Amino acid sequence: MFPLPSVAIVGRPNVGKSRLFNRIAGKRIAIVHDQAGVTRDLATYEVKDHYVLMDTGGIGMLPEMTERAIFAATEEQVDFAVQAARLVLFVMDGPEGCTPADMAIATKLRQFNKDVLVVVNKMENDRDADKLDEFYQLGFGEPISVSAEHGKRIEALCEVIARRVGPKQLHDPGTQPQQRVRICLAGRPNVGKSSLANRLLNSERMIVSAVAGTTRDAIETDLDYETQDGRKLAFRLVDTAGVRPKRKLGSSVEYFSTLRTESAITQADIAFLVLDAQTGVTKHDKKIAGDILAAGVGLVIVVNKWDLTLETFATEPIQGFATESAFRKSFMRGVRQELFFLPDSPVIFTAAKTNYAVHEILVQAQKVHDTLDTEIPTAKLNDIIEKMINQTAPKLTRGKRFKIYYSVQVGRRPFRIRMFCNSDEILDDNYRRYLESGFHRAFGLKGCPIKFELVGKPKRYAGQKKGKTDANARNTLSKHGKARAKNPGRRARRRRS
Repeated sequence: MFPLPSVAIVGRPNVGKSRLFNRIAGKRIAIVHDQAGVTRDLATYEVKDHYVLMDTGGIGMLPEMTERAIFAATEEQVDFAVQAARLVLFVMDGPEGCTPADMAIATKLRQFNKDVLVVVNKMENDRDADKLDEFYQLGFGEPISVSAEHGKRIEALCEVIARRVGPKQLHDPGTQPQQRVRICLAGRPNVGKSSLANRLLNSERMIVSAVAGTTRDAIETDLDYETQDGRKLAFRLVDTAGVRPKRKLGSSVEYFSTLRTESAITQADIAFLVLDAQTGVTKHDKKIAGDILAAGVGLVIVVNKWDLTLETFATEPIQGFATESAFRKSFMRGVRQELFFLPDSPVIFTAAKTNYAVHEILVQAQKVHDTLDTEIPTAKLNDIIEKMINQTAPKLTRGKRFKIYYSVQVGRRPFRIRMFCNSDEILDDNYRRYLESGFHRAFGLKGCPIKFELVGKPKRYAGQKKGKTDANARNTLSKHGKARAKNPGRRARRRRS
């Protein structure tokens, strides 16, 4: 499969680049906000198998709009996008006209010697067409006016883009498009998610900064990896914004960033919970882990910044631990104890700064992905359940003991086990986790969530005698109803007497 040509959207801050990106993509991907400088990382989207659309941060962003380190990194990202693009969409604000900042960007774009299409945004009224004349002075040919907010003339713009990019590449009809495994890096702000993503991509695609909350959008990138045995793995890597506690969301931008992250997690095949080795598992890490578990996707734990531990043991051991290996085992036990509710997730120790064991992320991603397709034999499933119940019986709950009559796998991703039982209300959380842990060990389902669908025995009607069937109870109730219908005056006579 040939790489698709790229189309980069560039311009100064707050001219509507992200809104235009979403319009062309046909879905809300980039965060749209009136605040200038919201877009920082490079967001991409594959448009109709024809070209890759890239949304960039604003060129010429004033330093006071953001931290200086982020300001410089954003400019580098724009340069990267323009260099990689076959076509550049130079977006400007129609009502404001051609500003000195736009002229400066035009001068910069000429240095790249790229095909540039001038897009004049925020042109809601047809009578504003006269304003297009001043944009000819940029020297990039005929401008096209659109209104990204209202969706006006977007189809015409897409037609022009398709012509300028060239015909769609044809592929061998006998070959199936490559299915990519969607992997998502999630966690608190500033735990090193973007640094890990850059290491995996061998580039500086993601803006990396010590400033917490640098990444605001969920950034998707295709990634191919070849294992030592020659196996080629295809991934779609999603780097997400750091998830903050809702009580600490300081702006609507952070709120929408959190929504994007939650959406990225639910759409992933495998999510990687990135922890900071220096802080261990925090209360908010547990909350994020619970959200990933609820999404029903594969889950792997990544302990980042382990290089600091290695450096410590290179000089002197940590008190109580003779070797780094012993300390690692203890740390892993602590992580599992704090995140006891997770599905026996693999734990990886990495260091994005030194590239230590970062490739293990992709190795574990493929292992969990393959495991998610496991078919559990029904007979073996019921044998394991019987052995587990005989070994540790459920406790009495409201005078009853939970019983399982028969179980069968009814779904994957996540694994869904339907259990026919005596009651769907008396399985407590501790015994549920006991059963889940047993399944993970017996069938090798590391990192794969399991959900139980309990089917209890039908409840008896009120007043129904023990042993009487539901059908008899319904017939009895029906007969009483018919008797009242035949003699509706009986009750009235009784009341008068």
